[in-house]
Amino acid sequence: MLTEITQIIIAFAVSFILYATIDVLAGLPKEGGVCGAAAIGEAVEKSGGDIHGGYMLGNIVCSPDASAGTLLAACGVCLFGLYGGLIAAVFVYIGNRICSDKGYAGTAGALVATLVIWGLANAGLIAPQSFIAGMVLAILVIQGISHKYASRLLGKLWRLRA
Repeated sequence: MLTEITQIIIAFAVSFILYATIDVLAGLPKEGGVCGAAAIGEAVEKSGGDIHGGYMLGNIVCSPDASAGTLLAACGVCLFGLYGGLIAAVFVYIGNRICSDKGYAGTAGALVATLVIWGLANAGLIAPQSFIAGMVLAILVIQGISHKYASRLLGKLWRLRA
């Protein structure tokens, strides 16, 4: 088993790639899909950021997306193994419906993350609690440091897809 710091760093990278890829493939940067997301995207653009990255930031804030799904899956797998991750996916699905979110990025993120986290934990490579810490860091990088620059990064990822 790797050292705890190494596990967290790897979990951060895996989590970031996982949730950013799923959210971009699900089209979160395309438009403000849920209530409030467009307003956040427009505010980010006014501050010098990218509109599509701003839409993704808005969708992340306003409805459970793949970042929420990945974090909840990590918590579920940590507590109850594979079944905990699947239960987390159900909660994310319910959260999406409560937010009138017509997409499935959060649920897909939770399901994929459950399998990845459970697989790496069973292989003895990365403990599930390292994914909790790694996902918190990944969310902090996108939501907590600079909306302007984070939106530009997300906008570039969106343009790679489109």
